[in-house]
Amino acid sequence: MKTVYKIVVLLFLVSTIFSCTTKKNKPLEGKIKRELIGFAPKVTGRILEIYVKEGDLIKKGDTLAMLDVPEVHAKLSQAKGVLKAASAQRDLAKNGATANQLTQLRAKQSGIKEQFKFAQKSYARAKGMFADSMMTAQAFDETTAKYLGAKAQYDAVNAEMNEATKGVRTESQTAAQGQKDQALGVVQEVEVAYSERYIIATNEMLLETISLHEGELATAGYTLFNGYQPLTTYFRFTIPESKIGNYKRGQAITIHVPYAKTDINGKIVTIKQLARYADITAAYPDYQIEEAIYELKIVPSDEDKVENLLVNATITLN
Repeated sequence: MKTVYKIVVLLFLVSTIFSCTTKKNKPLEGKIKRELIGFAPKVTGRILEIYVKEGDLIKKGDTLAMLDVPEVHAKLSQAKGVLKAASAQRDLAKNGATANQLTQLRAKQSGIKEQFKFAQKSYARAKGMFADSMMTAQAFDETTAKYLGAKAQYDAVNAEMNEATKGVRTESQTAAQGQKDQALGVVQEVEVAYSERYIIATNEMLLETISLHEGELATAGYTLFNGYQPLTTYFRFTIPESKIGNYKRGQAITIHVPYAKTDINGKIVTIKQLARYADITAAYPDYQIEEAIYELKIVPSDEDKVENLLVNATITLN
């Protein structure tokens, strides 16, 4: 019985020593990372053509896809019609009446002028006769009313003629110009939306995934193209509070890439605390639950050397 007990104790001690040695010698694990980027349409439309494929190196300004947006095309036609009407109103307000309208107004002015002269002469005679008591008050009042009516008509046609020859008042011209500017703004807005049927790359990217295919509906804001920005590789490690004192910002670090069997020199650029335990990178972490967890971000000394490394591959830090 004592022999069995000794064997159990011995096995326990050996297991403990082996476990401690393994944990002590186990290197810290991290991941290879790159900066992600995605491109999404600003308008909703059906995909007509995709001009790139997964694995392509996309350059800034490349056209990635074209969408069919018939609704925007219809709005563009409507906006151009409104602009044409507003432009005509503005020109009418600025230029005044046409030659035919001026001819008609001159004829109208001439006829009313003759009527006014006749009424004026009649009023002058009636005034003298009324003063000599040769006309009743009723007849004089009727003559006076005709004279005043003819004078009002003559003043009105003169004002109409003046407006036709000089154009409408400044306020009306300004209002017409404002309506044209507003319509022009609507056209420009719709033209911008229509140009968004082309999805253009704004940055360089190594295209990794294309979310949809030709013929499918792409909604505004939905990312169609995902990939990594070139020359943005970095290494990420999660370090427990008990070991973070061994690392300083700016410290030179050597990273080992097991699958590539190579070592990479780098430098620690940031050390920040992680708010969530799920952000750790080690597959089998051995941290105390009460410990704070920190992230090391290490950039390589030679970007070209790490450009072909696989994203999310495991790396170690001795």
